[in-house]
Amino acid sequence: MTSAENPDSHLTTAAEDGVPAALADLGRLVRIPGIAWPAFDQDQLVRSAEAVAELARGTGVFDDVRIHRARIPGTDELGQPGVLATRAARNGKPTVMLYAHHDVQPPGDDALWKTPPFEPTVRDGRLYARGAADDKAGIMTHIATLRALHEALGDDLDLGLVLFVEGEEEFGSRSFAQFLDDNADEMRSDVIVVADSGNWDSETPAVTVSLRGNAKFHLTVRTLDHASHSGMFGGAVPDAMMATVKLLATLWNDDGSVAVDGLAERDAETPAYEEATLRDEAGLLDGVSPAGSGTILSRIWNKPSITVTGIDHTSVAAASNTLAPEITVVVSCRVAPGQSSDEAYRAIRTHLENSAPFGAQLEFSEVDNGDGFLVDTSGWAVTAAREAMADGYGRAPVDYGVGGSIPFVSDLAARYPGVQILVTGIEDPHSRAHSPNESLHLDTFRRAIVSETLLLGRMNDR
Repeated sequence: MTSAENPDSHLTTAAEDGVPAALADLGRLVRIPGIAWPAFDQDQLVRSAEAVAELARGTGVFDDVRIHRARIPGTDELGQPGVLATRAARNGKPTVMLYAHHDVQPPGDDALWKTPPFEPTVRDGRLYARGAADDKAGIMTHIATLRALHEALGDDLDLGLVLFVEGEEEFGSRSFAQFLDDNADEMRSDVIVVADSGNWDSETPAVTVSLRGNAKFHLTVRTLDHASHSGMFGGAVPDAMMATVKLLATLWNDDGSVAVDGLAERDAETPAYEEATLRDEAGLLDGVSPAGSGTILSRIWNKPSITVTGIDHTSVAAASNTLAPEITVVVSCRVAPGQSSDEAYRAIRTHLENSAPFGAQLEFSEVDNGDGFLVDTSGWAVTAAREAMADGYGRAPVDYGVGGSIPFVSDLAARYPGVQILVTGIEDPHSRAHSPNESLHLDTFRRAIVSETLLLGRMNDR
């Protein structure tokens, strides 16, 4: 096909040619262990932000690039460093914000990784490293797109551009709302592309149209004012572990569905998805049955779930014959799209308070709620995104629900009423984000860059 027959060929060529450099830069980024948890070296987040800012400057398209730290509301503490790069629109063109985050999850147990988590390694068409998919690939998709636009369009690039790369998404985006307030005018956009979601599979793209919210908190259960000998008092004295186990068990029905009054479900159709696919993608062991009821994707996309993600108790190696006086657990609820996360938290708290066995004392702390989001798919930007993905991947995209949460998306929608939000991503079901051996499918990365380049290039022609 000639360039006359394919007017986007210059965009596609520029995007394809830039993939090797983008992959090399991604390798350098994932070597920086930028983790927002206080227990980790916070200087690495500064290094990570500086590296992203330098990449943004290197695109040659921005008027201004800076690193900003906003205050965490209600405290004197500063949040983690985010990168903000801006370029004013020309000739009446729209402004597009490109979002990603440069912080990553902790690596977990290094022994579970086949190769070191911060040493990028290519195996079987995938790049393995913490952050390779979530979300440094999102950063590099944006950077590679901007490089391609600059290469293909030069002075004809008239789009307004905002690149916002957050530094604490994995730690709850604590200063996100203040960051928006501090930079409200500079960040105002007509379209926002959030590159922090997934695809149907490594070859089929997806437009994320629904996100569950989250309600996470610490629960401390107390039954004693000091530890006691389990042989001397066991059988008469309920220790905190017994009370915690019995209390947590009330959160689920026998089939594993959530048993909390007041938690809503969304009624929406889901695509066909077989149990065999779930077993393959999630690593469900032979003989272990799925939890919940209804279609599998309705359980993941449209219904609430509750997971205990952490527990403070004596380790197995240090166990003794002792009745524990108190236990603290982390409870994480995924909230159905459309329900307020604050409402969901209140429902769970009421349930636990009404279900405490033996009169155990309960304390709730470290509450972190974030609302889900339903994307308005009627706007021109969603149509443009679907068309660009179909051309970039060679397959029509799937409208996709996400069981995980990206609470700041609802913050963006509230801060900029009327903005069109596109939630895209580079992950596939085998990326294992947040888990050991996280990886990026390299051909998906290439297709994502081509698709985003086509999207923005066509927006420039609107």
